[in-house]
Order: sequence, then structure tokens, then C-alpha cells
Amino acid sequence: MSEKITSPQDLMKLRDRVRSQVELRSGPKETQVVVHMGTCGIASGARDVIAELVSELGSRSVETVTVRQSGCIGLCDQEPMLTYTDKEGRSFLYVKLTRDKVKKFVAGHIVSGAPVTQFIMEGDAK
Repeated sequence: MSEKITSPQDLMKLRDRVRSQVELRSGPKETQVVVHMGTCGIASGARDVIAELVSELGSRSVETVTVRQSGCIGLCDQEPMLTYTDKEGRSFLYVKLTRDKVKKFVAGHIVSGAPVTQFIMEGDAK
């Protein structure tokens, strides 16, 4: 439901909130989160994942992360997923996400710097 704007102050608050959401999707920052939004991801709940991610980053005032979307990466049975790339360039594939898991991901990996290993897909180490 949309908020009713009844004053110039309400309009400025809305502008600032929308601006901060746009900032999450612009420019290169220290780290990047890509939410996989192919048909399979969307059907599995990727819209909830990206909404929760943006909400958590905003509520924690995290400004070092760029949030982006991509299509399917061919692991449909692991959806919804996101890929987190840290400032050292290491990538982590988080799978079978829920809103609650996204909160734990943000608190653990983004804020505290500790990967949440139980949500990460393991692959062949080379």
C-alpha cells in the first residue's frame, strides 16, 4: 500500500528512501550481490529474496554493496540463489534462500565478514 503524501516533508522523505534504494543498484562498490532472477528463481521466491536483501541492507545502513540481478545460471533446483563477491574478488553462491536466511547472510557475511557456510553451495575445489 502506498503512503499518502500530505506535506513537502513527506515528499522529501519518500525521495530520500527511493534514492537510497537506487544507490544500492548503481556504481561499483566494495562488494557485489547478484540475485539470480530467471524464471525458475522468480518461481522459487527470488523476489522475496531481493526485497529482503534491500530491506536488510537499508536498515543496517550498509553502503558498500551493489545489488544486481541476473538470469538463470542453470541450477534451478537450488533456487532462489544469490552470488556474493567480496572485496578480494572471492565469490560465494548462496542457495535455497528464504527471507530468514537472507537476514542471516547480511548479518553474518556482509556485516561481520563471516560466510554463512550452511547456505553456501559447495563445489569442486581447484
